[in-house]
Amino acid sequence: MELPADEELLRLFHCSKTEMSCMENPHTFVRQLRDHNLLPEQSYKKVSRIKSKEALKKGLYEVLDWLEREHSQSIKVFWRCVFKESILNQYPTLQQLRNSLLDGSFHLDAQLLSEEREETHARKRKEPSEDENTEIQVTAKKKKKLKNVSLSDEEAKQSKLPTQSSPRKKRSSKICFSPLKKTGEAKDFWAWPIYKSNLPVTCGTLKGTLNRDKLSKGEPCILVDKQWFTPSEFERLGGKKSAKNWKISIRCMDKPLGKLIEAGHLQSVNFKRVHKDQKSLFASEKITTDSHQEVNTNQENEVQPEQSNNSVFNVTCGQLTGKLHKKRFASGTSGQCIRTNTSWMSPVNFVKKALGEENTYWKRDILFEGQPLLVLIQDNILSIHSLLCTCRLCSPTGSDLEEQKNDDECCVCKNVGNLVVCDNCPLSFHPTCHLPHVDNTILRNPRQWDCTFCIFKRAQEWRYSDVLESNAVMSYQISKHMLECQYLLLCLFSADDDQIFATNPSFHVKDYTSVVKTPMWLCKVADRLEENHYRLVGDFVSDVQLVFTNCALYNKDNPDFANLGSKLKKLFDDEFKSAFSIC
Repeated sequence: MELPADEELLRLFHCSKTEMSCMENPHTFVRQLRDHNLLPEQSYKKVSRIKSKEALKKGLYEVLDWLEREHSQSIKVFWRCVFKESILNQYPTLQQLRNSLLDGSFHLDAQLLSEEREETHARKRKEPSEDENTEIQVTAKKKKKLKNVSLSDEEAKQSKLPTQSSPRKKRSSKICFSPLKKTGEAKDFWAWPIYKSNLPVTCGTLKGTLNRDKLSKGEPCILVDKQWFTPSEFERLGGKKSAKNWKISIRCMDKPLGKLIEAGHLQSVNFKRVHKDQKSLFASEKITTDSHQEVNTNQENEVQPEQSNNSVFNVTCGQLTGKLHKKRFASGTSGQCIRTNTSWMSPVNFVKKALGEENTYWKRDILFEGQPLLVLIQDNILSIHSLLCTCRLCSPTGSDLEEQKNDDECCVCKNVGNLVVCDNCPLSFHPTCHLPHVDNTILRNPRQWDCTFCIFKRAQEWRYSDVLESNAVMSYQISKHMLECQYLLLCLFSADDDQIFATNPSFHVKDYTSVVKTPMWLCKVADRLEENHYRLVGDFVSDVQLVFTNCALYNKDNPDFANLGSKLKKLFDDEFKSAFSIC
């Protein structure tokens, strides 16, 4: 991370001393300062012996205050040592300070504070005190008396000397031409040079950095903890998914993004999925009877990635099971709306595969919770399209039929957006969600692209002919077994429907780091895997198991969440044995 100039870092340090002194369990933080020779051993021991929380806060503040006075020349060393990943994981306060440096929001606070001070000084200069008024009146009287009196040479020289009020007038004139005042609105932050590319955004208590260019292209555009999210995903991560309108729930400096988009300060398009050749695929559109009618890309009520209870139905026919998606349903033969483990099917084809019969009555043969699908149609929960309907489901083109073969949301994060689709199975992924990441070279390549699940399935036929032992596998070089590790991690992401284990728990639980000393989550494991952080298979497995260990530790009094972790752990253990042919 490239740090700003020392002057700005000192300003941030000065404004953040109180926040840092209030951090819980600051002993690791203090040890880090001592290890980097920023804190004398004597001061370290003094702080370490403090037991009272209030006294500890006071002692830590005195340490930081001493650092500012005596070691201001080492300000970059300070920030670099406390921004280490192992330290950040324990202290959300430091994470917020690091983010304010990344998104430039600390500049805003400094500028607003500077402007407020200047305006306060200006008001004081424009509104003199009673003593100043008296002095001004006396001076005016003296000038009036001397008006018709000729001055001596010495007096003339003195009269030409500048008065004390001159420099005040000069400074006051600078305030009138402040860059903020030119726009006519003091908070036109979107036009500031520091926000030319990125803007700080919030959703609830979650903070992120919005990339303007990615937003205008409809790509995942909000950066949180080194991972890109679409606005809808960021809204969900921030705990505002019930709002279902990210343009209102996501805010920049207390201003909704929708207002900035309406005023033309931000450009936004709808977040649709695209094929690896960047062509638009089947999106979550509202059904229309006009096949040429365009969908409003900036409509307020966008279709959200989360499925409500009445939009996806678990259906069966004989021994075959699947999920019927209401948004894809048109009729028995139109709309591939039922997703099985291997493909998308129309209701008629679903019954044919299940029963092996040509003449079927799909409304009766397909069951939902033990009742025929006809019940949902009679209750107007499912609506069959008119025979004259010309929508993309009822009158699909060749490309529309191709689009319906793949999922409409990412297999990993369960959200919509720019998706790359597998040519061999129904799965779809965000380019950065898939493991390995799908880069632009592959996206532009017209050749068939297969996901890791498909590649792994084919490779299993020849990779391991002998039965292995678990201890031997742990010592394998991970570079030769990257496919297995990528497959295992994708299995966990796919099974984690609510993305409970995907993101940093500290974002959602305030006291998490006070219980769990070494947080770990699946996205962090994925980043480490992509960055070649692991040397052995055992290193990778250790981080994955840490996710489940932390879950059990924090949720020892919450059996529901603990059971979710146990189920996911069992899935990983079973798939691990299968992937490496362990006895």
